[in-house]
Amino acid sequence: MESLLLRPSFFQSSSFQPSGGRSWRNDTLKAGSSRRALLEGSTSTARAKVEGCSLLRFQRGRSRHRVKAIKERSFSQPRSHTKSLYVNATSGSQPLESEPGAYGGSKGVLDSVKNALDAFYRFSRPHTVVGTALSIVSVSLLSVEKLADISPLFFTGMLEAVAAALMMNIYIVGLNQLTDIEIDKVNKPYLPLASGEFSVGTGVLIVTSFSIMSFWLGWVIKSWPLFWALSISFVLGTAYSINLPLLRWKRFAFVAALCILAVRAVIVQICFYLHMQMHVFGRSAIFSRPLIFATAFMSFFSVVIALFKDIPDMEGDKIFGIRSFTVQLGQKRVFWTCIALLEIAYGIAMFVGAASPYMWSKGITVIGHAILALLLWNRAKSVDLTSKTAIASCYMFVWKLFYAEYLLIPLVR
Repeated sequence: MESLLLRPSFFQSSSFQPSGGRSWRNDTLKAGSSRRALLEGSTSTARAKVEGCSLLRFQRGRSRHRVKAIKERSFSQPRSHTKSLYVNATSGSQPLESEPGAYGGSKGVLDSVKNALDAFYRFSRPHTVVGTALSIVSVSLLSVEKLADISPLFFTGMLEAVAAALMMNIYIVGLNQLTDIEIDKVNKPYLPLASGEFSVGTGVLIVTSFSIMSFWLGWVIKSWPLFWALSISFVLGTAYSINLPLLRWKRFAFVAALCILAVRAVIVQICFYLHMQMHVFGRSAIFSRPLIFATAFMSFFSVVIALFKDIPDMEGDKIFGIRSFTVQLGQKRVFWTCIALLEIAYGIAMFVGAASPYMWSKGITVIGHAILALLLWNRAKSVDLTSKTAIASCYMFVWKLFYAEYLLIPLVR
């Protein structure tokens, strides 16, 4: 009620006093300023609302433009990719453009596959794989008596033997790496088990799988010479490496050399020749002159490989108690013993070639072995026996001579 009895300020007596004219004008100006401020505030609010609506319409139009562009692009892109771009465009949480790592997944998978294949390549010890394959092909050719023997039957029988033997080869070299992890960390740190690229479980899985597949293939083929070759190789390869009582024959230099000689010189030459001669061609077992030469020559070569392979590994073998000939006699003496044995073998090969009744065989075997003997001698003179790298390189050169010999053996008649 009190509010209803009060009058506004401009009805009060003080508002009409003569001395208060200026005050009345000031009050009027203040009221006008308040009305203008209120009007300007209302205008700013309205303008903000208009700008907000304009911005909203612009964003919606931009989103519709992006969606339209994505739909047009869908004819040239996979459906799943278009869908992901559509979600990004409408949500606004991600940019429309692909980020730098958007396609890195496929590249990462390819790199992983490439690294795994490279590790398996090193795990398989490729120089031994090539040597095994070449030796079987060469020995298979010794069973060819006439041109008609080179037939699909010949190639099928040869490839069966190569496949089974390569699987067994991977088992043998893989088992050796599994039992030599600590030694290989010193001698061959690039091998996948020693470097940690393969776990022990992976190594066990590989060697187990390949040994089973090798025996399975040998059993399916039903070739007894082939099956015996696989079985003897398995037994000797296991006894050579595995660390069990009375086994791990690689600790004893002479026994280790006999294991390598038995497999590389005897088993490969005789059993695989009999596989082709008896199982593939159905002929009786005949030990021909070329077969006897191949077995004798590869006996020399196998001894050389058995001795030479330990020369660059002397440091690790000495630490872990492997009594190789290199550890006992020294690198220099074993190195030149290997060179001398190979030169003697080449001399015998030239003599056998010269005794051939066929002029073409005589010329090829004499000249071929003379060239190999000269290459070996020149390489041996240039080797720095204080350098592990130089010795390892010469060892791989010996393997190349091993390959070359298997190219000459079928020509010995």
